[in-house]
Amino acid sequence: MTFTRTLGASLTALAFATAAFADDSSIIVQSTTSTANSGLYDYLLPLFQDKSGIQVNVVAVGTGQAIKNAQNCDGDVLLVHAKPAEEKFVAAGFGTDRTDLMYNDFVIVGPEADPAGVGGMHDVQGALTKIADAEALFASRGDDSGTNKKEIALWADTGIDPAAGSGEWYRETGSGMGATLNAGIGMGAYVMTDRATWISFKNKQDYKIQVEGDDDLFNQYGVTPVNPAKCPAVNVDGAKAFSDWLLSDEGQSAIAAYKVSDQQLFFPNAPKN
Repeated sequence: MTFTRTLGASLTALAFATAAFADDSSIIVQSTTSTANSGLYDYLLPLFQDKSGIQVNVVAVGTGQAIKNAQNCDGDVLLVHAKPAEEKFVAAGFGTDRTDLMYNDFVIVGPEADPAGVGGMHDVQGALTKIADAEALFASRGDDSGTNKKEIALWADTGIDPAAGSGEWYRETGSGMGATLNAGIGMGAYVMTDRATWISFKNKQDYKIQVEGDDDLFNQYGVTPVNPAKCPAVNVDGAKAFSDWLLSDEGQSAIAAYKVSDQQLFFPNAPKN
């Protein structure tokens, strides 16, 4: 099994492998760059691994790619943040069940100069409209990630098609969250990011949160074991053990306890039994 690292991700283990190579003592989790960039897995995985003896290998990509990987049986558990796509994954038989795990929110960050004048706004559609009207630079992930899916849905709510400005004021990086933040800051563009990645991000320069606090910026994560009926090589017991631990009081408390710069990054909200 080969291990590597993605830009901005600091993981206990990041594996690009297939479930066919997993054994009873290891699982592969298909997850997101935003979750990895936050450092959450560095904190959580040793706790679970010490308790269970199960090695957790995380593939950190955009949500869309993570779902495709899981559909190709390249994983045992899916942990992403695009609920409609996750529910479609389960409905198609690729996941056994999807459960809410934790949440945070999205924010729009931008340079101190704030060329579109959106600083302090709590209306995300209004802010996006001002950015488009000003043709202020906006860096989009453009990678079918959960963040990108949410961003596109928010643009749709404004009635504006940002693709009309593609390559001009609207720049699509095709990259993960950390790389897109680096690119956006380099070009002086606004960027929509999950708050956890922003808190953990080290290259803020003169950037700050310009838009936050709109209910439409809610960011829900879910956990879904891969269905052995579709993927016979899946580590069923390992996937269940990890999912059950994340959803347990112990796992939920561990998620709540993870902080960066004394700020809580994720808020557990698994349903109570």
